[in-house]
Amino acid sequence: MPSDETPAPRPPRVLDAVDSTTSVRANRSWWDGESQEYHREHGDFLGSDAAGGDFVWCPERLREEDARLLGDVAGKTVLEIGCGSAPCSRWLAGQGAHVAALDLSHGMLEHGLEAMDRLDHRRIPLIQASAEDLPFADGSFDLVFSSFGAVPFVADSARVMAEAARVLKPGGRWVFSINHPMRWMFPDDPGPAGLTVAIPYFNRTPYSEADEDGMITYVEHHRTIGDRVREIRAAGLVLDDIVEPEWPDDLDREWGQWSPLRGYYFPGTAIFCSRKP
Repeated sequence: MPSDETPAPRPPRVLDAVDSTTSVRANRSWWDGESQEYHREHGDFLGSDAAGGDFVWCPERLREEDARLLGDVAGKTVLEIGCGSAPCSRWLAGQGAHVAALDLSHGMLEHGLEAMDRLDHRRIPLIQASAEDLPFADGSFDLVFSSFGAVPFVADSARVMAEAARVLKPGGRWVFSINHPMRWMFPDDPGPAGLTVAIPYFNRTPYSEADEDGMITYVEHHRTIGDRVREIRAAGLVLDDIVEPEWPDDLDREWGQWSPLRGYYFPGTAIFCSRKP
């Protein structure tokens, strides 16, 4: 570069690190407060208010009924981490699985209880707890999964991987879906403005929101693809696949940053499939 030219500045790291205690407090409160509005907007897509629930992995509408990322669940013990109102777990129970579902938010779990009371002839246990400290004994489950729950909202996601591995039986599977890590680079805009890189992929400082007093009220944490692979391997798990669902031609619904336009150009979801040796 010629010496008389000034290099383009890098985007500043304007966000501070956010620890586990702050993340837990903020996200529990946020999801409690937003649970009703969230279900008004997304409940039909997720199957939250459908008899027997539904299991949708991502905004690209990939269903477990078709993908079978968990395999045959009949008779298996299954834990859902970050279950929200638990439509996925309710669906699995209908397939013959023995399911427990966990979430940080009491408001989200209340919606799940109400849906089961109103729509289902069976109940599954719902537990309020943090994904960083699972209240279960070692080797309790054949399958552990998370569908857009918990992993992006905790400060120590490596601990979540270790906890999932701990409660799995040998040969068990840990499968989770999250925002595709490359999405971190782009604004949360479903239109053309959302196609322009704005944030460095390698900037791992979390996204946070705060109230007028400066108290953090919402947090999302970013990790790269490589970070996720290393977290999985450090937990003693074997990574079998990373699924990047393509946007279906017949899906015209926008969901936040997800849209047909952005889905045409790059993936919005990554699903990590691993197992315990």
